[in-house]
Order: sequence, then C-alpha cells, then structure tokens
Amino acid sequence: MIARAPVRTRFQRVAPWVSTLVRLVLAGVFLAAGGLKAVDPQSSVAAVRAYELLPPGLETLVGWGLPFVEIALGLVLAAGAFTRVAGAVSAALIAVFVLAVLSAAERGLSIDCGCFGGGGTVAAGQTNYAGEILRDSLLLVLALWLVWQPHSRLALEPGPVGRRELEDHR
Repeated sequence: MIARAPVRTRFQRVAPWVSTLVRLVLAGVFLAAGGLKAVDPQSSVAAVRAYELLPPGLETLVGWGLPFVEIALGLVLAAGAFTRVAGAVSAALIAVFVLAVLSAAERGLSIDCGCFGGGGTVAAGQTNYAGEILRDSLLLVLALWLVWQPHSRLALEPGPVGRRELEDHR
C-alpha cells in the first residue's frame, strides 16, 4: 500500500507565502524605523518626551533603547526565526504605539509621532493622528497574522511545511 501525502487546501498552500510577505514587510518597517531613530537618538528621546507619558529618566532610556529593539526585531523577522514570538512582540509594541498616539490625540497634544525618526512637538494642525493610527492598526493586524500563521518560506525555522518538503527530498 502506498502512503499518500495529505491533500493540502488552497489556504494551507498560500498561507506560508502570505506569512513570508507579512514577515518581510514588518521586518522592513522595524528596520527602517529603528535605523532612522538610531542615527539621531536625541530626536528619538525628544519624540518619546513629547508624548508626556513617562518620567524623565525613562523617557531617555526608551528614546535610546527603542531604536535598537526595533532593529533587533526587524532582523529576527527578516531571518524568519522565532516567528510566532516575534509576531507577538511586534503586536505588543505596535499596540503600545497605537495607544500612545491615541493618548496624545485625546489629550490635545500637537506632536509628530516620531515613528520614523524626528518627532516631537509640532504646530497646531500639523498632526496626522488618524493616518498614524490607521497605519499602525494595519501593522498590528499583520503582526497578529504572524502569531496565528507563523510558518513561512525563506525562514530559518522551516515549520511543518518546510519539514515536509525536506523529508520529500530525501
């Protein structure tokens, strides 16, 4: 009797490719955001300070540390390692960003989010809270996708699909 491989649904065939795209998009966003902040950490501190949510010492720590957390997260996502965990950390970080922007809007602060460098206080009417919240909400959905469907192509951790393919080539 010949054993046949189980039939995979269209979703099962497409999901790893969608996860690959999602993983690489999030990696690119985190690498760009972190890289732009890392070259000017004082602006990153000023952006964190503008939210008026943290005590001064913590503002400095977050302003200096966040760019490197984002870069590290981007590298892990790009490599496709620990994808579910990286997706969960991404989702948590993005949720904090959304809540911070919502808080700034609710409190009537006029700030640039500092998401991709720069940031800080801006003139009244120069904010783009709706666009920032929409963008970050979409990124949050992508991160949650990776929590749900972490197995992707071109990744260090092959997942069930990759293992099956490796076994088929033996």
